[in-house]
Amino acid sequence: MSHGARQAALRALDAVLRERRMLAHLPGDGRLAPGDQARAARLVALTLRHLEPLDACLAAYLDRKPQPAALAILRLAACELLITGEDAHGVVDSAVTIAKQQKPTARSAGMINAVLRKLAIEGAERFAAQPAQRLPGWIGGPIKKRWGAEVLRAIEAAHLPLPPIDLTLKPGITPDLPQAVHLPTGSLRMPPGTQISALPGYAEGDFWVQDAAAALPVRLLGDIAGARVLDLCAAPGGKTMQLAAAGADVTALDISVSRMGRVSENLARTGLSAKLVTEDALAHHDGPYDAILLDAPCTASGTIRRHPDLAHAKRWTEVEPLTRLQMQLIDHALTLLAPGGRLVFCTCSLLPVEGEHQVTAALKRHGDLRVIPADAVALGGDPTWQSPEGGLRLRPDFWPDLGGIDGFYAAVLTRA
Repeated sequence: MSHGARQAALRALDAVLRERRMLAHLPGDGRLAPGDQARAARLVALTLRHLEPLDACLAAYLDRKPQPAALAILRLAACELLITGEDAHGVVDSAVTIAKQQKPTARSAGMINAVLRKLAIEGAERFAAQPAQRLPGWIGGPIKKRWGAEVLRAIEAAHLPLPPIDLTLKPGITPDLPQAVHLPTGSLRMPPGTQISALPGYAEGDFWVQDAAAALPVRLLGDIAGARVLDLCAAPGGKTMQLAAAGADVTALDISVSRMGRVSENLARTGLSAKLVTEDALAHHDGPYDAILLDAPCTASGTIRRHPDLAHAKRWTEVEPLTRLQMQLIDHALTLLAPGGRLVFCTCSLLPVEGEHQVTAALKRHGDLRVIPADAVALGGDPTWQSPEGGLRLRPDFWPDLGGIDGFYAAVLTRA
């Protein structure tokens, strides 16, 4: 890895841990070649995925915790030494050089050199003995309360490997992808790191990237050919494309202009069509719709295996405003639904308060509302995926032999 890429990785690590910013929201570094930018991003994500185990290994060689800038250099270098297997001499030399070039860390260069040299010799065995990175308490606590300590540990372990990449196919497409695994739910699974845009069929719009869990809520609607369907909070458009590919008359709505641009691009590539509306979902009063898909804003805690920075950048204070918004969106969506219509409420969250509890509360608020029980087996899943109130609950510890799946919740609501 180049010296410049390591410096970019340091800036990005600081942005996540100190400024609480998500990696996807950081601007690119125009001074770096695209390859170096990608390598820097991968190093930061991998460091965040294993931050506690790396810190535990470093602590064995430290008398006291270094100041933040020096600790950041140590963390990234430790990741290269213990996980990516970079050449020890190059990693240590680059870390020391970077430390000397920065005023806050210049005096720590000798310490950084000594610690990393010891780590390169002795650290592998120590790292292998470390437990998995723990989830923050505001996520891990509710998981433990709902499913127990064993499930919590299994979810944390499921966050460690780099996740595979799942594809959703347009109907009738048989792609020439011999390396793909056909999942029971119908998605295709590619190895981690696959360059999707280089695959045969990508330019032709034969498929799009979508985690297998995220592909299931649309299927809960059943046959929607010819139905008028509203995709609320639609960006980046994976579910919009599913709905359009199933023959629905789709209105896709999102509040973000830039994210709706991605929906438009994805539709154009796949040759699918939908009416695009950039608007606050709570201000939308068109209708009625035969079906509504509400992929509500949430903590995204079910996607940590794909976005390890999320566990470090987000805070528990975001939960209450999000759950209040989810409640408002459910209530508003029901006003747009035609008699006998179906509303799918879903979130990519592991928190019951953003899934099961929302549906239970909606049933109490609306006496004529009921849940159409999800049939996980019919979707290619397992009966254990079905939650007591009738929804579909997915967790990262499911499908361990297939590479896992994102955490997700979905339920179908209709008026009695």
